[in-house]
Amino acid sequence: MEKIWVKIWIVTVLTICSGCMETNSGENTGNNSSLTQETVHYDAKLGKYIPPVTMYTVGSINPDMKFKNGENLEKNVHTKWVEERLGIRIRYLWTIPDSNGAYANKLRIELAKGNMPDIVTTRDRDVIQELIDSGQFMETGDLFDNYASPVWKSAMQEDPSVWDFFMRNGKKYAIPILDYQYTTDPILWIRQDWLDKLHLTVPRTIEELESVMEAFTYKDPDGNGRNDTFGLTIGLRNGPSTWMADSSWVFGAFGTIPKQWNRAEDGNLTYGSVEPGARDALQLLKRWIQKGYVSKESEWYNETKAADLFIAGKAGIIAGPYWMSGWPLSDLLKNDTKAVIKAIPVPSGPKGFVGRRGTLPVNGAVLINKKMKDPEIFFKYQNYLFDYYATSTGEFASGLAQDYDWTVVDGVPSMDQALIPGGAIRVASYTLTFDGARIPSKVMAAIPKEIAPVLFSPGEASKKEAFTGPPTPTMKTKWELLQKLEQQTFQKIIFNNAPESDFDIFVSKWFAFGGGKIYQEVNDWYRGQRAK
Repeated sequence: MEKIWVKIWIVTVLTICSGCMETNSGENTGNNSSLTQETVHYDAKLGKYIPPVTMYTVGSINPDMKFKNGENLEKNVHTKWVEERLGIRIRYLWTIPDSNGAYANKLRIELAKGNMPDIVTTRDRDVIQELIDSGQFMETGDLFDNYASPVWKSAMQEDPSVWDFFMRNGKKYAIPILDYQYTTDPILWIRQDWLDKLHLTVPRTIEELESVMEAFTYKDPDGNGRNDTFGLTIGLRNGPSTWMADSSWVFGAFGTIPKQWNRAEDGNLTYGSVEPGARDALQLLKRWIQKGYVSKESEWYNETKAADLFIAGKAGIIAGPYWMSGWPLSDLLKNDTKAVIKAIPVPSGPKGFVGRRGTLPVNGAVLINKKMKDPEIFFKYQNYLFDYYATSTGEFASGLAQDYDWTVVDGVPSMDQALIPGGAIRVASYTLTFDGARIPSKVMAAIPKEIAPVLFSPGEASKKEAFTGPPTPTMKTKWELLQKLEQQTFQKIIFNNAPESDFDIFVSKWFAFGGGKIYQEVNDWYRGQRAK
């Protein structure tokens, strides 16, 4: 009798535990890398797993992510589609709002515990390296060769260097998340209605830009009778080279791009933040702060906070990607229906230099746990997105989900967001790779026709990161220190009136504290790449 009750107790406990895992409280307290242990059968005729299989992951909830119909990241129109169409249940061990690095920190904590899911996706380059170095994830090169669809392989082949950052001893340990070319290359967005009111023309040079910024700051462009506007809004909390409210183009006007490795005329790679042009750019930014053209609070502004100043009608110029007209700049038009925004090229500097941060066609990586029994499951999922969503064919010809990112009007598919019942939802943000699937060269289809000439003018303005390899040995121990030194020095020069000589002191320290060795290692890698 006692044995019977013990068996009943065990069955009850296991049933309860199973239910807890399925509903997912959002916190994982044990090692859930049992992962995909159920029997796997893929029915090629139906194009799905029967019975459904489970694929575990973890997720970050970005501030701009929106939901409707009571959905969330764990259960939504996309996860429902994946299960019904592909027979794959996507289950989250945990999700967390991604603010102030919360997702990266949570990943590090769970990594130390060994609590990694089947699939981890992240855009954080430092975290990716830590995940690879942990030894908990598979080599992915052979998996990709064996399981990726021809469409996905062709997209990856457009720029094979996207693999470089994720390699160790010639092997690939993460799958690059492809992105469009030029997706975060900055162009300038300017208030055309302010230009018209003040009888100004579009600035083409830094000198002309300064004249426009002065007028936007001191000639009451919004007509409220108060001195409460700025010529330009930038966010420097995360440095001068960033995806929105960027100021890399200021440095580009002096022949360098900060916070990245650039190709020099002598054939070597140089770090842009320690080049002489960076000194001139810092002095210019300091002058703009002193003259009031740029808010002193820019020191603390992140990308979205800086953009808020433009959206509120308190700044006349902002630098950011081609898609900013859709978000967040469209909010300005809601606040001021008379506002007119125009895209213009970044200006040239005193010696004719034009430059801005360029975009590599990679935006993160997918890592596959060594304990995942059937990694092909992930490839079935991602292959489908590449084959149909990335190519806008089949059931994804108009979008990922009807009445979410597209709808039907009078029997005709429409992607007009204003017509979508209950509001438009970016379903691609629910996918494991953040944007569904992107083929880099398909960018032209995404760029509005009126923006393309601006983005590609001049064509050589886009300066991409030239060092695409994994961190060098000295980078692993010294790079964080050098980055802090750089950020502190730049902030002091721009905002705290530090003398120009502080830049030269910074450069000397940078080389002495490990930068010189890193220079050697980076160029050794670069010469090796060119020799292939």
